[in-house]
Order: sequence, then structure tokens, then C-alpha cells
Amino acid sequence: MKLNRIPAARSLKHTLANSRGMTLIEIMIVIAIIGGLMAVLGTTAFNKLKQSRVDNAKIQIRQLSDALNSYNMNCNSYPTTEQGLEALVKNPGTEACSNWGPDAYVKESMLKDPWGRPFMYESDGGTFNIISLGADKKEGGEGYDKDLQSAELDK
Repeated sequence: MKLNRIPAARSLKHTLANSRGMTLIEIMIVIAIIGGLMAVLGTTAFNKLKQSRVDNAKIQIRQLSDALNSYNMNCNSYPTTEQGLEALVKNPGTEACSNWGPDAYVKESMLKDPWGRPFMYESDGGTFNIISLGADKKEGGEGYDKDLQSAELDK
């Protein structure tokens, strides 16, 4: 039995001559499919990022609440609205709290919400409320823009 052998150079030339590239329409269809997938996946990923910031803000508010409760145990009152959450980082003075510390109750980076704004704090000495204005950084809002408050998280 005799095998037909095609020389390597002729085989490569024959393969290249018979191969056909993608047409412009085929390329456009592939790009449209990839674009559609990216739009769907991008929207999902962006929404997950927004939700993770809301969840992170809730966690921070709870941690600040715990730190305020520790402060209250040491000082017999919560920091005043004027002293603010900074009283958890720096000693407000012996008049305000003679048993402060010895270490800070939280790191200074904890005093800003995930959107980079300082948490708002209100206290009458016996109760407190920590507020984040949410993604829109203004009062009110719904969804990811909704204000977050420690008083509502406890419910």
C-alpha cells in the first residue's frame, strides 16, 4: 500500500488557501454578544458593590454603638452631641470622663461611613443615635440612598 505524502510546504499552502477569516458581520455579532454579557454582569456587580457599602455602614454603626456602650460603662454617660464620636478616639477630658481608656475605643477611620462622610451623632447623655446619610449623602432617600440610623437598626 502506497501512502500519498504531501510535502509540508504544499500542505501548509493548501491549508492557508482554504482557510477563511471571519466576516465583518460575524465579528459584529460576537462583539454584540460580549457587550450584552458585560452590561448584565456589570450591572449586577455594581449593585452588589452598592449593597456591600450599605451592609458595611450597618456593621460600622453597630461597632460604634458597642464602643459607645463601653464608653458609657466607663464614664457613666454617653458623649454629648458636642463631644461627638471623637470622644471614642481622644479623651474628652477628666471632667467628661475620669475613667476614659486607656486606649481609644475605636480607630479614627471608623468615624467615616463607607461613602467617606463622617457619621452624624446625637446624644442627650442617656441615649444616642448614629446616622449615615447613605449613598446620596443627603437626608431622606430610598434604596441605597436611604439614611441609616442606629435607632432603627436595633429594631
